[in-house]
Amino acid sequence: MAVALDSPVADFQAQATSGQQVQLSALQGQQLVIYFYPKDSTPGCTTEGQGFRDHYPAFQAANTLVFGVSRDSLKSHENFKCKQEFPFELISDKDEALCQLFDVIKLKKLYGKEYLGVDRSTFLLDKHGVLRKEWRGVKVPGHVEAVLAAAQDLHNA
Repeated sequence: MAVALDSPVADFQAQATSGQQVQLSALQGQQLVIYFYPKDSTPGCTTEGQGFRDHYPAFQAANTLVFGVSRDSLKSHENFKCKQEFPFELISDKDEALCQLFDVIKLKKLYGKEYLGVDRSTFLLDKHGVLRKEWRGVKVPGHVEAVLAAAQDLHNA
């Protein structure tokens, strides 16, 4: 069952870059942005990640951690993170547990073929782990700025 808006997100543990184990319950007291993207080192995903990187100090000022999530391996994530100098961790969701929790696996079409892929989506959790805002089917231009504004509003509320 996917998490609903204004509901607590079920506690989860996930492997991330820099050898980190991310556990939701251990992050209480900080807001979280969890953004799902289809694939490391592809044009849209790179642009989106760079946006979060470039605005990261403003997210930090709003007491907000940022995590990127895709089904890529940790090795792929480490390369992507290093190459783009991301100051935040990337979570490897190879078993799709987080993708299922947030319901971001959708039927997509590419060159006439259908496949199950990650729908570019972003979620904002408050400092108690409650889902406060979601963006689905994200278009990259202007998206990071919208997420930042929502994180700042939530922080100042």
